[in-house]
Amino acid sequence: MPIINWLFKHIFLALVWMYRYLISPLTPGSCRFTPTCSGYAHQAIVKYGPFKGGWMALKRIGRCQPWGGHGYDPVP
Repeated sequence: MPIINWLFKHIFLALVWMYRYLISPLTPGSCRFTPTCSGYAHQAIVKYGPFKGGWMALKRIGRCQPWGGHGYDPVP
């Protein structure tokens, strides 16, 4: 089981890296939260693992909309 966690953790972190350094620079900055959603996803995956951290990142991305929150929202 730990090998699967390691594999998924690195896959998810690679996806976050690709977004942060290849896709995000091509779009205008408009993040409502600090840290950014990609930074939050990276921290959550490193701290809680690929499944719980990934779920936390998805919930955070879901809150990133005009009627959602804004401001400082760190990984718990």
